Amino acid sequence: MSKRQVRVRVIVADDHPVFRRGLIESLKRRADIDVVGDGHDGPTALSLIETEKPDVAVLDVQMPVLSGLEVLEAARKSHPDTRVMLLTGFRESRAAYEAMVLGAAGYLAKESDIDRICDAIAAIARGETVIGDEFQSGLVEEIRLREAGNRPALSKRELEVLRLTADGNPIAAVAAKLHLSEATIKTHLHHIYGKLEVSDRAAAVASAMRWGLIE
Repeated sequence: MSKRQVRVRVIVADDHPVFRRGLIESLKRRADIDVVGDGHDGPTALSLIETEKPDVAVLDVQMPVLSGLEVLEAARKSHPDTRVMLLTGFRESRAAYEAMVLGAAGYLAKESDIDRICDAIAAIARGETVIGDEFQSGLVEEIRLREAGNRPALSKRELEVLRLTADGNPIAAVAAKLHLSEATIKTHLHHIYGKLEVSDRAAAVASAMRWGLIE
């Protein structure tokens, strides 16, 4: 009698419903993967990790309330047996570096072929680490910059504020998207200006792009 195949238990969290549904449908067609839950934000992802104890948690890097990186950090402390794969729509080497430092088992672009994402999940469940080819050279450069100690250090939240600002969002819109007060966003911007040694938002965005902090 053949041995019964052990299926990988997976949860998916992404605030883009079309992408999330498409990924889940693809995963459900796999004989080796079982999707046991899905959600649209960070707190839901953490709750699913707590209740379902999946083998692999697939998280969008940018989600409401808690980012994928914040969920990763919390999950690695409370549920270290759950391996985390992050998906991103950005190609920033800093975020990829932070993800690997925090213990991510995988980091792929959301534009990757869906079969590539599914295969990566299966590989991560086997104990492998998967990094998209498009991030590997950037990771090496990020390590070099950090070793040299030359790059300004912005927090994860400051980077989120800066990215939204770079997209042209006014302070009120940034606050709404991050579920924070306008006063808190202004404080983050003030800290960003100080770290980048600039005096306004346009200069902060330009400086951050020169440093490769945002695209």
